[in-house]
Amino acid sequence: MIFVMLGTQNNSFHRLLEKIDELIKKQVINEKVIVQAGYTKYESNNMKIFDLIPQNEFEKIQDEADLIITHGGVGSIMGSIKKGKKVIAVPRLHQYGEHVNDHQKQIVESFAKKNYIIGIDDVNELEEAVIKAVDFIPVKYETKEQGNLKMLKIIEDFIENL
Repeated sequence: MIFVMLGTQNNSFHRLLEKIDELIKKQVINEKVIVQAGYTKYESNNMKIFDLIPQNEFEKIQDEADLIITHGGVGSIMGSIKKGKKVIAVPRLHQYGEHVNDHQKQIVESFAKKNYIIGIDDVNELEEAVIKAVDFIPVKYETKEQGNLKMLKIIEDFIENL
């Protein structure tokens, strides 16, 4: 099962759901797809879409998912890699009115460089990323102090480069 997490941003991420729908129709994605869409309004017969999911149910779906596809929010990425999930992260982009700036590009790039996730720049790279995810083995998130310091360093580097 694939869990798509769009966070709770007050902006639509319609183009990501359009691309996932396209990949289902092309049979690149054959698994069940559950979407927590937040403010993104999208209808599809190919996905089970919820605006918001209660936290306990959200975590249960996240635990059961074989793959997480998410926006470039730190919380969504961290919550998934802490659970050892394969993650594809797609940044919301300012040019499409999906965010106030392009900071999610740097977040996705930072996590991808460390091999925690598969990071892509645009939805047009999603098909290749879904195929890559089959064999992708993410770097395991370390919950020890050393792992926390590494992640803190990634976040600090990102903030310094804004």
